[in-house]
Amino acid sequence: MRRKGVRRQGITALTALAVLAGGAAGCTVRPAGEGGSPVRIEVPSRTPSAAGPASKSPEPESESRAPGGGRTSSPAAPPARVLWSPGDSGRDIRELQARLRQVAWIFQGPTGTYDEPTAEAVRGFQGKRGLPRTGVTDSVTWRRLLDMTHEPGRWELYLMGGQPADAPDPRCGTGRVLCISKSSRTLRWMIDGRTVSTMAVRFGSEYTPTREGVFRVYWKSRHHVSTLYDSPMPYAMFFSGGQAVHFSADFAARGYGGASHGCVNVRDEAAIARLYGQVRSGDKVVVHW
Repeated sequence: MRRKGVRRQGITALTALAVLAGGAAGCTVRPAGEGGSPVRIEVPSRTPSAAGPASKSPEPESESRAPGGGRTSSPAAPPARVLWSPGDSGRDIRELQARLRQVAWIFQGPTGTYDEPTAEAVRGFQGKRGLPRTGVTDSVTWRRLLDMTHEPGRWELYLMGGQPADAPDPRCGTGRVLCISKSSRTLRWMIDGRTVSTMAVRFGSEYTPTREGVFRVYWKSRHHVSTLYDSPMPYAMFFSGGQAVHFSADFAARGYGGASHGCVNVRDEAAIARLYGQVRSGDKVVVHW
C-alpha cells in the first residue's frame, strides 16, 4: 500500500512539472476526455516563417520637385497653342489689335491684317511679361492680354474704317447717288442701283451734326480751305450749306477718335480722289440712318 501511494505521488509531481514546463513554453491544456494526451506541449519552432520577415510598407513615390526645392503636385501645363500668326486676317485679328491698342502696344487703329507692326507689338507685349518673344499669338499670350483689357466695341474694332456697309437706302436705287449711311458710317457711290465703290466716312459731333435727307452736289472745290474753321478740305463736294464730302487728314490720323464740324469726312485720300473725278454737280446725295 505504501508503494502504491508513493507511485501516485510521483505521477502527480511529474504532471505538475509538465504543466509548469508547458506554461513557460506556451502550451495548451486540454481537459481529459477530448482524446489524446491530457497535456500537449507546443515548443516554438526556430525555423523562420515561409513568408519571411514582415515586409515594410511600400515607400510612397517621391513627388517631383521644382528647381527651388518646392513640391509640384499639379500636372504640367499643356503647351501653348498657336492662335494667330503673321499673314492671318479677319475679325479676330482686329480684336487682337484693338486690345493691343488699349495697352499702348499699337497706336494705329485695327486693320484686320496680322502684319509686321502687329507681330512687333506682340513681341513687345510678350517680352514685357516674361513670355517667349515669338511675335506669334499663342493661347498663353492671348489669355494674358484678355486679363488686361476690355471687350472692344464696334468702333474700336473699326477705328480706322474697314467696316462693312449696310444695305443702301431705297432712295439710292436710281441715278447717280452718294449714298451715305450714318449707321454703318460708310459712303456708297452708286449708279443706277449698282455700287461702284465704298469707303468709310466720319460725321459731325452732336454739337455740329451732319444733316440728313436728300440733297444735290451744288459745288466742287479741289483745294478748298474752310473760311469758318481755317482748315483744309481737299476734294470738297458741297451738298448742303457749308457741309461737304471731303478728305480729312485728321480722320486719316485719328480715325473715329474725332469728329467733323458737320461735313462727311473721308480718310482714304486715293479713294476720294477717284470719287471726286467721277462725281458731277447735280448728282444726288442721300444721308440716312
